[in-house]
Amino acid sequence: MMLKKGDKIPSVLGLASDGSEVKASDFAGKPLVIYFYPKDNTPGCTAEACSLRDSYPALLDKGYTLIGISKDSVESHRKFAEKHSLPFLLLSDPSTEVNQAFGVWQLKKMAGREYMGTVRTTFVTDADHVITEVITKVDTKKAADQLLPLL
Repeated sequence: MMLKKGDKIPSVLGLASDGSEVKASDFAGKPLVIYFYPKDNTPGCTAEACSLRDSYPALLDKGYTLIGISKDSVESHRKFAEKHSLPFLLLSDPSTEVNQAFGVWQLKKMAGREYMGTVRTTFVTDADHVITEVITKVDTKKAADQLLPLL
């Protein structure tokens, strides 16, 4: 079941570019925006990342730390971030353990095919890492426009 407003986020968030485990406690006292996306370098995920990149200064001004999470490898994230000049943290969740803990690893359907995958979702937390907002119907091209009014 997907986490909702009022839930505390899980302690483990994924793997950093150096392969080390990143935990929520690494961001103690800081509100977070955590967005889950299906795959690096796909049209929708690229549009979402670039929308957030373009509004990154506004997120920082409001005191938020932005983190993107997908099951792609650390290497894939590094290339994706370099290619699109992404200034925020991208975490790898190859086991989907973090996706599952947040409840975004779900059965999806496309072209008559059913498969397990990441449901694009954005979570906003307060400084204690309690969820204050959840965006489930993300408009990839306007992800930042959806997010900023909620902060």
